[in-house]
Amino acid sequence: MNNSVDMNSPGMKLAREIIKGRRLGRGDDLSDLCREELENLCAGADLIRKELCGNKVDLCTIINGRSGRCSENCKFCAQSCHYNTSVNEYPFMESDDILADAKKIEATGVGRYSIVTAGRSIKGEEFEKAVSAYQRLSAETNLKLCASHGFQTVEEYRRLKEAGADRAHCNIETSKRYFPFICTTHTYEDKISNIKRAQEAGLNVCSGGIFGMGETLADRIDMAFDLVELGITSIPINILRPIPGTPFQDLPAITNEEVLRSVAIFRYINPEAFVRIAAGRGQFEDGGAVLFESGANSAITGDMLTTTGTDIAYDLAMFERLGFVL
Repeated sequence: MNNSVDMNSPGMKLAREIIKGRRLGRGDDLSDLCREELENLCAGADLIRKELCGNKVDLCTIINGRSGRCSENCKFCAQSCHYNTSVNEYPFMESDDILADAKKIEATGVGRYSIVTAGRSIKGEEFEKAVSAYQRLSAETNLKLCASHGFQTVEEYRRLKEAGADRAHCNIETSKRYFPFICTTHTYEDKISNIKRAQEAGLNVCSGGIFGMGETLADRIDMAFDLVELGITSIPINILRPIPGTPFQDLPAITNEEVLRSVAIFRYINPEAFVRIAAGRGQFEDGGAVLFESGANSAITGDMLTTTGTDIAYDLAMFERLGFVL
């Protein structure tokens, strides 16, 4: 640990309490964390991560299984039909193409693979193609599989689970208070209900959000507590990269310091979760290595434009250098 860290700072004291079993709740005063010296805060979060999660890192890669023409108006998204972003558009991919990509990923050592589709949900023929894809991935690879297809019914989630998916992905994106400022075609409550349907079907759920959409630190803290209450153990954190053509195209970038403080606080609130850095970490040097010394312990990796700005080989070398093991 850095010798300049104050071991008696409020953040470090709270970190030791969390390691001993304390858990934060909405009624707790977190003002000390919000104004703690960043170095102390990040060191405390890293200590929690080491003591409660160890040095394991969970890597996931994604494939954009269906692109564009999304009916929803999320202001951050290039794939919404409400905005002119010139995004590539195509229907649900053929299972041969998905399987070929997945086998390449598996050969790198990455253990989890997620099919992501644009749109409110997948239905009919495209849903059947998804089921078929998961069946083939389950039979022909050893990858753990995640399904990210918007809003689905309990029965649809059960079929995806039977086909081989063990996890569903549905980001809540931000706090309940701020959600209407980023999307109006569905609600925060729609998101929560969808997560609960996936859980009812027996799927683990991956859910997180985006930093830098104009929300406050208090909004991020509210989101962190919502994830605790939902029992979420895999939390993807994205850093907004404003996309030309979207309503957020001119938003000023969130600072690295704000991101680090928020990630660290997420670790304090979610001490045993996989805090998974996803889109936008390319704004940090060295693939965002400092994030994984500030409480994060998982990542989305790969060459998807919307993810990291790094590639799998780079990330594997970075995590080895940091002392993590897959």
